[in-house]
Amino acid sequence: MSSMEEVWAYREETLYPQLFGDKRSGIYVLDFDVFSSLGAEDIDPAWLHLGVFEFEPTPARNSWLYVTSGGSTPWETEPDEYDPEDYSWLGSELVIEVHSQPEDQWTIKLLRRVLAFNVLLAHGRFGEDKPLLDYGDRIPMGDVIRAKGAVGLRNIVLAEPKHYPATAQLASGKFDFLHVVGITDSEKDWAKAHSSEALVRLLEVHGGFPVTDPGRKAVV
Repeated sequence: MSSMEEVWAYREETLYPQLFGDKRSGIYVLDFDVFSSLGAEDIDPAWLHLGVFEFEPTPARNSWLYVTSGGSTPWETEPDEYDPEDYSWLGSELVIEVHSQPEDQWTIKLLRRVLAFNVLLAHGRFGEDKPLLDYGDRIPMGDVIRAKGAVGLRNIVLAEPKHYPATAQLASGKFDFLHVVGITDSEKDWAKAHSSEALVRLLEVHGGFPVTDPGRKAVV
């Protein structure tokens, strides 16, 4: 029977290197400012152990990849209650890819903010009727995504990854990777009418998925 710490260690020390490579930095943990920016002042100290890893390009992947760690940690489940068929805690981790390492670390700031938002959703801070983040969700991010010559990717869409496994297994349960892609206001409005899945397919055709390029042109 695996303890929470063993589940945590397996994800970070075995699973992530297998999927994303050995060269990484982090973890860039959440802090009180991230939660307070979302209107939450009273938080569980355990949430401050969640964070983001930065993975360098590999021979098989020429992008910089950022992935959260902690959304699948069984914080609120005892080892004798683990169910491998169920989802582990929030049941997801977030991933974003970019062509080059951002100097201002906006990728880390973005994932930290979205992860904190999902934690607050899970604990009813935005109303009990609001579900956890999932594929197809579109989220406004303001000016978090920054780069010289940026077209204004002021939103993100959560997509199912195709170039690495969409679901992973831990002793405490499974979790999904939610692949984050930056989109413009016009693309968000188009997705409202045609679906997020249709937008992701269009972005893929035009080189806007799976890697987020803040300098790309809007596709609609």
